[in-house]
Amino acid sequence: DPARAVTEALYGGGGDRRLEQELLLGIGGVRALRAWSRLTGAAEPDVYHTNEGHAGFLGIERISELVRDHRLTFDEALEAVRASTVFTTHTPVPAGIDRFAADRIHIYFGGDCAMTGIPLDRLLAMGAETYEGGEAGMFNMAVMGLRLAQRANGVSLLHGQVSRDMFDGLWPGFDHEEVPIGSITNGVHAPTWVDRRMLELAETHLGAAVLDGEGGWEQIRNVNWDQMWAVKRELRQQLVADARRRVRSSWLERGASAAELKWTDEILDPDVLTIGFARRVPTYKRLTLMLRDPARLKKILLDKKRPVQLVIAGKSHPADDLGKRLIQQMVQFADDPEVRHRIVFLPNYDIEMAQVLYPGCDVWLNNPLRPFEACGTSGMKAALNGGLNLSILDGWWDEWYDGQNGWAIPTADGVEDPERRDDIEAAALYDLIESSVAPRFYDRDSRGLPTRWLEMVRHTLASLGPKVLASRMVADYVQQLYTPAAVSSRETAADDFALAKELAAWKQKVRRGWSRVEVEHVDAHGIGDDPQLGAEFTVHADVLLGQLEPSDVCVQVMAGRVDVDDRLVNPHFVTMQVESQDGERKVYSAAMTMDITGPFGYTVRVVPSHPGLASDSELGLAEPNEPSKH
Repeated sequence: DPARAVTEALYGGGGDRRLEQELLLGIGGVRALRAWSRLTGAAEPDVYHTNEGHAGFLGIERISELVRDHRLTFDEALEAVRASTVFTTHTPVPAGIDRFAADRIHIYFGGDCAMTGIPLDRLLAMGAETYEGGEAGMFNMAVMGLRLAQRANGVSLLHGQVSRDMFDGLWPGFDHEEVPIGSITNGVHAPTWVDRRMLELAETHLGAAVLDGEGGWEQIRNVNWDQMWAVKRELRQQLVADARRRVRSSWLERGASAAELKWTDEILDPDVLTIGFARRVPTYKRLTLMLRDPARLKKILLDKKRPVQLVIAGKSHPADDLGKRLIQQMVQFADDPEVRHRIVFLPNYDIEMAQVLYPGCDVWLNNPLRPFEACGTSGMKAALNGGLNLSILDGWWDEWYDGQNGWAIPTADGVEDPERRDDIEAAALYDLIESSVAPRFYDRDSRGLPTRWLEMVRHTLASLGPKVLASRMVADYVQQLYTPAAVSSRETAADDFALAKELAAWKQKVRRGWSRVEVEHVDAHGIGDDPQLGAEFTVHADVLLGQLEPSDVCVQVMAGRVDVDDRLVNPHFVTMQVESQDGERKVYSAAMTMDITGPFGYTVRVVPSHPGLASDSELGLAEPNEPSKH
């Protein structure tokens, strides 16, 4: 059945399959929702949330519905869809974004396949890379996602910054900091990933509701150290048994006989410091960074006083030949009889394996090439199971590492040679394990307990526990994105989509007239040549609006510290008011106070303004004036 073939392979499997999967998920997903509503009487959703571009075509299906069923124009339907759509980008790697040649879009949306109310040129414009550095003739699913959504976010604080830099070409009139892409850091579902024994320990001392995000994490300090350490050893023992079984099975599949695999019964040790690493294997995640100096790694693994063992799991994309070679390098090292009792590679990484791996590790290792890890939730799962993180400051770890809940691997930012950078960061990793991680784990008191280590575990659970939960993440989405989008959705659809119609007409008017908007002259009264802290002054601006009205725009003073390149740093904004007008020329003014010391500057800009906009930067239009420095 050709239709079933669409879902046979992950990520498409070649040809047009990926595009067909996204058509099925987006357009088919909306139609499935409609069928469900008709069948059950369930209300239609107020908000639609697309993850990357995977379901991105749902916005196109919804525009088509509104044109067909409510007789809206394309532009009016687009405003209604944007008001009710949230877009989340998950990748800081441009190569990870789905892009298709425009002629492939022609095949699925042109001719007999045309959708009601969807002109092909308007659809192609949605995904066009019209910014500097974009490629003509390509259809970018993330670009379409951002143009179809009024609200967007990355999945960690750092990833939000990276995303604003990646996509700032869509908002050409604004600085990087004002690109309307926020951030909500991912979380994990504790009942899925936390081992039963850790759950029982948490419920006994913290209360059953703690994993639902209802507080109580500070009570982790009441947990008895002996009890916590005993549970961690049980979990380590469970991992050792599972790893032995999997390694034996893997060797049998590779052609070994049962008689020569007696050694697999003795690999790993439930009393040895256990470091875990599990990943898909794209290049930026650097599976083999730990192999940069094999001799030094062997020395760490075989240390007689403070031995270390590594449990590594991974899986590459079927079409990723480089990823497969990285796995082969790791397997070759782990097969060495000298160290195979201290390092194992577990193939075919999946959820079942992960549910044993995360709880059984003392330390979770993550060493991506910064800043290419959007969030990286595996370390969160380890933390909830009493593990400490040893990670590059990337993704979620960049914002929540506090110096006491694990270790940050120093990065060689600015080193352009990738080989040199890997050498530096691998050496830093080895140093941390030898000088900090292993000594802390093996530092025992008279009872044989690593009390300083366990104090770090307690602190990790108390500080990270409430942050890494999926319940926290969902609450953030509801408060920051879903609720505002739901309000916008209802307001835009009210009175037969009156606001959507008004907003579409207003945007057309603004775009037509924007070329005539100009900040003609700016001056300040009362500022003097040597302004003092607290001094009051007034900024005046002569602004030409052409055919636009003062109600169509917001005129703002941007003021703040000036750097060595005469650029404003983290400026604050003050809205100016119309003081007088003469035809197209309007005189605006705003009272200001000198609130910083040192080099100070200000400038005036004009941005579109309408109650239906979610931000000043939504249209990507701004008419600036060069800053004045004092």
